[in-house]
Amino acid sequence: MIKDVIVNLSTGRARSFAGQYAISLAETFDAHLAGIAFAYDPILPPTLMGGIPPDFIEEQRRETGAAARAAVAGFEEAARRAGVSFGAQVLDGTVAGAADLFGRIARRYDLAIVGQADPDGISVDELIAETALFESGRPVLVVPYIQKDGIKLGRVMVCWDGSRSAARAAADAMPLLARATAVEVVTIAGERGKDDQVPGADIGHHLARHGLKIDVKRIAAGDVEIGNMILSYAADCGADLIVMGGYGHSRLREFMLGGVTRTIFSAMTLPVLMSH
Repeated sequence: MIKDVIVNLSTGRARSFAGQYAISLAETFDAHLAGIAFAYDPILPPTLMGGIPPDFIEEQRRETGAAARAAVAGFEEAARRAGVSFGAQVLDGTVAGAADLFGRIARRYDLAIVGQADPDGISVDELIAETALFESGRPVLVVPYIQKDGIKLGRVMVCWDGSRSAARAAADAMPLLARATAVEVVTIAGERGKDDQVPGADIGHHLARHGLKIDVKRIAAGDVEIGNMILSYAADCGADLIVMGGYGHSRLREFMLGGVTRTIFSAMTLPVLMSH
């Protein structure tokens, strides 16, 4: 069940696309939604430490604080209009400290929702998304920065390669799959380093026993990078959501994303639920 959700509210935007998506999800599942916006400490190059006037640093802090408060105010107004149960707060911290804190807080929720980093802007959203994926122990739903609509669950695409992370993702996504009109299990035949002895039909049978309508599709691995192949097929089949394992590991805060996960993070065009 999804009854308690947390969302990271992007700051410095006219609207928080992740916040709006999270509100629609909370409305759909009658869930409580907690919103967090971070007021970041100024990022100063080490070579400039001690050479910047204190007034400038304080002005930067006031600006980030104002942006965070504005994000919370917009979120609260939208949540009230939607009639969902919600709470919101502004938290102070460094960029790295904020990501760690969000990851720890997310452990107490059923689902964490974060926004994709905008490649045309300076954003810490990617660090928060990666930290939540590796450190929260909870599923993370990443919303693309181009997202305009609320949650849609007409067709959900489940990526399956027989791995632990894929199994976690499929189980974590069950409340979403139960509301989908159609669920398509997609496997990549001949994917390097993966065991083709675990056919998609097996997980398809498992999901079908939960009363889901399942189609299984095997795609031949070619010269196209796997992440791009997944996104291309999702576009072709009209998927509304991708469910997949998030690959990689965290080592002393040095995040090592797998190639497929990195591609999805950077090039996604639809929401993606990941579990690690």
